[in-house]
Amino acid sequence: MTTRHFRKVNKRELSVASLADDIRAGSKQALAKGITLIESVKAEDRIYANELLERLYPYTGNCIRIGITGVPGAGKSTFIESFGTMLCEQHNRVAVLAIDPSSTRNGGSILGDKTRMETLARHPSAFIRPSPTAGTLGGVHKKTRETMMLCEAAGYNILLIETVGVGQSETLVRNMVDFFLLLVLTGAGDELQGMKKGIMEIADLLLVNKSDGENVPVAKRAVREFNQLLHFLQPATPEWQTKAMAVSSLKKDGLDDVWTIIEAFVKFTKENDYFESRRNQQLTDWFTQMIHDRLVEQFFVSNTTRDTVKQLEKRILLGEVSPSNALDELFSK
Repeated sequence: MTTRHFRKVNKRELSVASLADDIRAGSKQALAKGITLIESVKAEDRIYANELLERLYPYTGNCIRIGITGVPGAGKSTFIESFGTMLCEQHNRVAVLAIDPSSTRNGGSILGDKTRMETLARHPSAFIRPSPTAGTLGGVHKKTRETMMLCEAAGYNILLIETVGVGQSETLVRNMVDFFLLLVLTGAGDELQGMKKGIMEIADLLLVNKSDGENVPVAKRAVREFNQLLHFLQPATPEWQTKAMAVSSLKKDGLDDVWTIIEAFVKFTKENDYFESRRNQQLTDWFTQMIHDRLVEQFFVSNTTRDTVKQLEKRILLGEVSPSNALDELFSK
């Protein structure tokens, strides 16, 4: 008689399988638990987080990923609530990944996006997940990509990723999404517009928000000025001319037009093979970033290495060695 051997399965592995099934079934509670698991920094949780991602990976990718950024005060949260609610009412399922800045001193964050998006948070077709940046550059959480995968596996067909604001590393967001949206203030001065030039070059659409009441004439003038500038910039997507338009998140004016542009963009990029090539590039960028993160993590695993780094830091501060020579000394050991 042939003896069959079965691998012993513990309760945690069984719970991961059940969690994956519940996420696929659309449970918001299960989705929240799954995201908490993949954001955990515990070594034992990483094993189960990877298993969860492996189970759900075949069900990802069927969505439109939209990155939304802008300077503080541009009205990102108000826009996302109005825009997301409109999309839900059009029978879409919308997941919002709202990133809160972490304190550089204690690592804490406000995580108040559900409070600021009360209407959208209550909608049965919406899911809002605030996460701290936890010191990650680029205005996103270190596990934003994995969180996106879980939301896609849960059946959300539109992902809105709100970043903490405009910074030098916002290209990281651009490399995660299909469509990149930049919100600007109505009546922003020339100096502020100049600061946004680098971000404008990676945007697929620029929205002059808060175009209502007395702001309407100013917003129209800003749209003209931005469109003149955008005409001379290299487009973020080949053969797609980025343009500016005015919207009012408060009065919900122009939101339908925004969605029409996004749908036209997705159709255009798919017909011209840009969509798939960009998604493929996102996967390779993700893999490369994970390699970097793992190498740094493993480098500091050794207590000896950490002690050596601290000793070299003291010598640098005392002027005994330059940072570059300290680096050479560290890697020569």
